[in-house]
Amino acid sequence: MPAPLLIAAASLLFSLMSLAVKLAAAHYGTGEIVFYRSLVGVLLMGALLRARRVPLATPVPAMHFWRSASGVVSLALWFHAISGLPLATGVTLNYLSSVWMALFMIGGAVLVGQQRSVDGRLVAAVLAGFAGVALVLKPTIDPQHFWHGLAGLASGMLAAVAYLQVSALGRAGEPEQRVVFYFSAGGVVLGGLLALAGGGFSPHTLRGALLLLAIGVLASLAQLAMTRAYSIGQTLSNASLQYLGIVFSFGFGVWLFDDPVTWTALAGMALIIGAGLTATFVSVRAHTAGAVTPTES
Repeated sequence: MPAPLLIAAASLLFSLMSLAVKLAAAHYGTGEIVFYRSLVGVLLMGALLRARRVPLATPVPAMHFWRSASGVVSLALWFHAISGLPLATGVTLNYLSSVWMALFMIGGAVLVGQQRSVDGRLVAAVLAGFAGVALVLKPTIDPQHFWHGLAGLASGMLAAVAYLQVSALGRAGEPEQRVVFYFSAGGVVLGGLLALAGGGFSPHTLRGALLLLAIGVLASLAQLAMTRAYSIGQTLSNASLQYLGIVFSFGFGVWLFDDPVTWTALAGMALIIGAGLTATFVSVRAHTAGAVTPTES
């Protein structure tokens, strides 16, 4: 399957996973959803590693630990945001990770005294991205949902950290399946601890169990499709199509939850998508030119 179709499929699968998370939140706590989503990932990735004869042993356990820690905390915060915000709003805040990465690049350049080398387009992307956040949250946020919005912002920031660590693991020669396996294993541990801290695991109903299974399967299939697309396709093209996830989630939210449709929210989503694409374009061009960003040094 060509990369554009793989990315579109992955975006749809992630949107369906987000929908299942919002529905499952009526039956389970965030820790439980993370636990079961990760448990399915461990089983599927473990089977895939075995089938491809890829050993579990890794020469860089510390790198896997920090990648899993940042990624799983980001995942838990994202699920918490989805449970309390309109579906498209919760999903959009996580897509802010590209803008956070641009902010890291700018901050790194300033710290090492290379602020003059910062591309002005990165600065514009960061400003536009956070202006988009203000527009997205303004019509939907209220005092009781403040912490959900903050969790969504934090999830995007930690997702950016996790992506940088995934890149470092790739440069270290770690197979994608092993990276996903240890990420899922970290989710089982943290999700289990969060569930126990929240009062233990809830009893299952058929609907709840099916939703949990769907979350794990959809997430694993989406990750595999996304990984394959980025391995065979163009980064900028993939990044552009990846934002279809916001469009899909917006449609599901309006259709199934009667989420409000406002011009400010639509404008905010457009700003975040534009900012993310600009940040990705500048970053990819700099990498292609042989430049090393401050966050990679």
